[in-house]
Amino acid sequence: MDTTPGSTARRTEDIALDLLKFIASTTNVVKSGGGGTPGFAAASATKGEDQVTQLLELYSRCRQAVEDGTK
Repeated sequence: MDTTPGSTARRTEDIALDLLKFIASTTNVVKSGGGGTPGFAAASATKGEDQVTQLLELYSRCRQAVEDGTK
């Protein structure tokens, strides 16, 4: 298995993304719906921007948790 620093960083990002997906789906942040992007409900621009902001903050928290857990 490749253990270069670059592969470790990518692995951390992948784990954080998987954690984000799990949390978002179990807390109903991600909704299944009709049109638009699969997995996300259609929303107004303001609500959509709020959801994006929340998801980015959640990803940041997930990544920090994964990094803290690997130390």
